[in-house]
Amino acid sequence: MSEAMMWLLLRGVWETLAMTFVSGFFGFVLGLPVGVLLYVTRPGQIVANAKLYRTLSALVNIFRSIPFIILLVWMIPFTRVIVGTSIGLQAAIVPLTVGAAPFIARMVEKRPAGNPHRPY
Repeated sequence: MSEAMMWLLLRGVWETLAMTFVSGFFGFVLGLPVGVLLYVTRPGQIVANAKLYRTLSALVNIFRSIPFIILLVWMIPFTRVIVGTSIGLQAAIVPLTVGAAPFIARMVEKRPAGNPHRPY
């Protein structure tokens, strides 16, 4: 393998790791409050609000069910507004974050609900 090819491979690995960690971080930043809000507004919880819970839960379910390639194309205009381009490392982070946040929100909501006898 040539030296140029090795540098291209290392650059690709770096960009992949950067996209994974940055979108994971922002997905967590967006998903954590949504998950906590889902948990506390569900019926029988601290701030039970059925209308808010159903609305938020429906939005999370909708975004979780969209295949990523469709989400990627659907997010192009929004990505251009946020980042200024629809190509590149920064542009990939936006749809990855939007794709990760609902999954993280649902995990945050379901974890305390999964074991009702254990204090948190």
